Amino acid sequence: MLRSRAPERRALLGSNHPHASTPSNARRSTNTPALSLALFLALAFLAPVCAHAETILFQDATVHTVSGETLAPGSVLVRDGKIITVSRQVAARVDRVENLKGLHLFPGLILPTSSLGLIEIAGVRSTLDVAEVGGYTPEVAAWQAVNPDSELIPVTRANGITHALVLPQGGTISGSSGVITLAGWTPEQMTIKRPAAMHLFWPSLALDTTPRELAHDKTKWKSPDDQAKDRPKKQKELDDFIAEARAYAQAKAAAKTNTNPATTGAPFTIIPAWEAMLPVLNGQLPVMVHAEDVRQIKAALRWAETNQFKIILAGALDAWRIADQIAKQRVPVIFEHTFTQPTRDTDPYDAQFRAASLLHKAGVQFAFSEGPGAWPATRARNLPFAAAQAVAFGLPEAEALRAITLNPARILGLADRLGSLETGKDATFIATTGHILDLRTQVKRLWIDGKEVTLESRHTRLYDKYRNRPKP
Repeated sequence: MLRSRAPERRALLGSNHPHASTPSNARRSTNTPALSLALFLALAFLAPVCAHAETILFQDATVHTVSGETLAPGSVLVRDGKIITVSRQVAARVDRVENLKGLHLFPGLILPTSSLGLIEIAGVRSTLDVAEVGGYTPEVAAWQAVNPDSELIPVTRANGITHALVLPQGGTISGSSGVITLAGWTPEQMTIKRPAAMHLFWPSLALDTTPRELAHDKTKWKSPDDQAKDRPKKQKELDDFIAEARAYAQAKAAAKTNTNPATTGAPFTIIPAWEAMLPVLNGQLPVMVHAEDVRQIKAALRWAETNQFKIILAGALDAWRIADQIAKQRVPVIFEHTFTQPTRDTDPYDAQFRAASLLHKAGVQFAFSEGPGAWPATRARNLPFAAAQAVAFGLPEAEALRAITLNPARILGLADRLGSLETGKDATFIATTGHILDLRTQVKRLWIDGKEVTLESRHTRLYDKYRNRPKP
């Protein structure tokens, strides 16, 4: 039922406002100035108290700094959401002590590609907001569409993941992504970096050999020869788009420096799509290229070198096949296929399990992820399991831990805030019963910017509900 807004309206307008009505039997207060002064003085005295930065000592945990040695036991001193000191013992005056004896302290895990907050139930169209219509939509900003109330966010957070990159899909250039914390009331409050990257889904180079009579949509069927002819067209479309973006940038720069009296003052038309490409062209914003097949990856590397773009490879199913070339060009990789079955019948069964170790041996900076889309969003919580599987097939444990903490922070340009437990960084960490790469480990507590965040999720609520069901 709607409530009357009259009292609030009178309060906002004031008693002397011509449109503010006052009941005839209401008595005016004669001490309003005194009350206002008392309220002002009270707020003035309380302000310093509210502004006091709480100092918290987290002690007696096994502290995995990631960037340095592991302290067992160790202590972390936090003030105002930032790490002040990380050492074996801290002697300081504190407001509160958190005793974490028997627990392990790790930096919050980072998911470098995801659709969290953009998708809920794959079969319900109204819960999907992952893509826009069109092949080239660089003006799309994925973080603006995040749903803070998504049930998948607390489910993912419960396994120690504190941050995720949220990216758009659809078309070739789908738009820009943002990095969010997995806690907050609004997209603006959750987003800590925007934009983080422009996203390019490299055109497929595979040929569909399905016969026409077996094709799902016979009107769109093309022979392998026709598909092969379309490949150069897709590449040309991308090159033409970049050329047009450069032309726009040059025209805008010329308009700013124009001193010709005959044309001075002519308005320059701002086009959002081209504006979004300017940070890419001037090298401020990296391009995250989503490519799987080795031919796609090679083409993307050539394209980046030709255009002098800063790129990040994502997906990267076949990246291990040309790891040396990727390392030579110093291109970071976000590997999303630890648990993907081998795609060629000539590959060994453990090809994808060993892929991360091959990237590491070649000197490639890489991070693990589950990828964008509906199914990956539901299993985003499995991020540490992908790293653990790679350890079982040759990847050093320390490198696997870095690949879900510090490496994604570096790739996303957030290494000064996240990814390790160091002085000056955000107090974002998790307390676990054992090493995070041990499948038996449970995440017991989690803090983001020094504030503890609940680990409750739909899973825990259903567990408690049905565990306490009446017995027959």
